[in-house]
Amino acid sequence: MSLAERAEQAIPAEFRMISGCEDKQTSADVSNVNSFMLPDPAGRAGGACTSALLNVLYADKKVPDEDLSFQDVLMQMRTMLSEKGYEQIPQLSASRPLDIETKFDITPNEGFSGTKRAVMIGINYVGQNGELAGCHNDVLNMKEYLMDVHAFEEENMTILLDDNEHAEPSRENIMNAYAQIVADSQEGDVVYLHYSGHGGKLRDDGMDEEDGYDETLIPLDYAVEGQIRDDDLLKSLVIPMARGVFVTSIMDCCHSGTVLDLPFNFKADGEQTEMDGDDGFDFGNYDAGDAAALAGLASECCKII
Repeated sequence: MSLAERAEQAIPAEFRMISGCEDKQTSADVSNVNSFMLPDPAGRAGGACTSALLNVLYADKKVPDEDLSFQDVLMQMRTMLSEKGYEQIPQLSASRPLDIETKFDITPNEGFSGTKRAVMIGINYVGQNGELAGCHNDVLNMKEYLMDVHAFEEENMTILLDDNEHAEPSRENIMNAYAQIVADSQEGDVVYLHYSGHGGKLRDDGMDEEDGYDETLIPLDYAVEGQIRDDDLLKSLVIPMARGVFVTSIMDCCHSGTVLDLPFNFKADGEQTEMDGDDGFDFGNYDAGDAAALAGLASECCKII
C-alpha cells in the first residue's frame, strides 16, 4: 500500500497545516506589527507567522485578486520574514500529497457547503515567566479575517484566551475544544484551527520521531498539567476527524513544523520544489476503526462556551 493510501486510511479528513517554523527553529513574537500593514492590528504585538500570513492574504482589507497557491503564500511569508530579520522558515504539512501550486483557500468552493467551525487559541501566559504579548491579537485579527472574508459565524467559533474574558487555554480546555470540534464536524464541513503561544520539544516517548523529540503545544497550566504532545494531537484531533471534513490549521509557535504529525511536508526554504512524503511515517498504529471510536468518545465531552 502506498503512503498516500495509508495516509487516507489512517486520516479520513483532509488536513493542511501552516507552521511558522521548522521543528528545530523558534518563532518570533513581534512587539509592533504595524510594519505588516494589517487592517486592524488589535494591539501593537503579534506573532510573526500570523502577521506575515495576514499581510499576504488580507493587507489593508484587500483580498488578493489573483489566485495565490500554497507555494506563493509560503514563499511570500518567508520573504517578508527574512526582510524583517527573522530566520524562521514557514512550513506546510498535509494529510494528502499536495501539489504546492494548488490554490490556497481556507474554504474551497466545491464539495464543502456545510458548517464552518473554528477553534482559536491564544496564550500570552500573563504573569508567568516567558510572558508573550501578541497571541491574543493573533486570534482577534484572524477571527476578523475569517468572518469578513470566509463568512465564519461567531457562534461556531470557540475562542480560548488568558484574558479573563474567554475560557482559559488550559490543557483540559484545549483538548476538550479539539474533541468537541471533532464530535461536531461532519462531511462537507470546513474547520479552521489556530494556535498562537509557546511550543516546545520533549524527549520522544513513542520511538516514532526521527530527531528523538516530540513537538508540543504549551497550555497555560503546563507547569501542573504538562505539555500537549504531537502524539496527543494526532490521536485526539487528526485521526478521529470525520471523512469529508476540510481542515486548515495555523500553528504560530516554536518547534511547530510537524506538530500535527502529518505525513507530507514542504519547507519554504527556497530549495524544496515539491511536497515530500515520509515512506516510513508512523501513524501511531491507529486505523479508521480507531478513528471512529475516538470520535465517539469525543462526543461525550462538554462544549466550551
